[in-house]
Amino acid sequence: MKKTISIRLFKTLLKAKALLSEEAQKRMADFVLSQRMEDGSFMNKNGQSDLYYTAFGWMLSYVLDIPSDRRRMDMYLSRQETKEMDLIHYAAFMRCRMIRLLMDSGGRVKWLFRSFSATEIKPLEDFTGVPHNDIHSPYTQFIWLSLLEDTGNRIKDKKEVLHLLESYQAVAGGYMNSTDGITATTNATVAALAIKGQFEGYNDNTDIHFLYNLQAPSGGFAATQASPLPDLLSTATALFMLSCYGVKPKYVAKDFIEAHWLDSGGFSATLMDETSDVEYAFYGLLALGTDGDFN
Repeated sequence: MKKTISIRLFKTLLKAKALLSEEAQKRMADFVLSQRMEDGSFMNKNGQSDLYYTAFGWMLSYVLDIPSDRRRMDMYLSRQETKEMDLIHYAAFMRCRMIRLLMDSGGRVKWLFRSFSATEIKPLEDFTGVPHNDIHSPYTQFIWLSLLEDTGNRIKDKKEVLHLLESYQAVAGGYMNSTDGITATTNATVAALAIKGQFEGYNDNTDIHFLYNLQAPSGGFAATQASPLPDLLSTATALFMLSCYGVKPKYVAKDFIEAHWLDSGGFSATLMDETSDVEYAFYGLLALGTDGDFN
């Protein structure tokens, strides 16, 4: 069975959990619980219920064995108006739905994807909004591919997608999310590499070496080469992609990751931040799992 992006994410998160002590797992689980709303959803940075953050919260709840009220989860999903959602929120909704089904499978990730029937979804062009307002950008195509995989669908025009990605390649290497950009970004490069990996296999190429060389001696990755400091999101996603390609990072990232682990049990976005949310708790755990592949 071909691994979907979600399967790769779940396996990495579970690997990270296995590396943590019981005390560390409890500290993170307590933080995740502190972010959960009465209706079973999860809060955003403003303390409001948010579907996007709920997808991260439900993933962490599954991985960390946090008891969840499945009836409340079902009710929450039933209240969502999906027709007018943008691509990001619709993808989050379908991932929440997938996680809810996963909980009924007894935790067997492979079982879920083998028995997950295809769900009809509307064309990409019909969504009310997509990242960067560009349906062809690497990040939009990454989200679209993840959504198709999570709903049991397939991309029929792989060659065309790969051809269009070429328009977003930066002259010096890597990818941009805009065809009129100048330099590559970590986000776009990771997204493009994920698409190429899922379509053609995670084989050695110049773009993965470009990503490899973006790592700072601290162990972190910055969003862009002009960013003042590395951040956890860029680091987690870059390490995850290096791991998918079987490429050992240039520098050990453990100290960088742990420096972002707060006393609350969550993870901060950068060393300048003192707060967290379930999105960054997810990225912290993901980074720990990918870094653990080579240390």
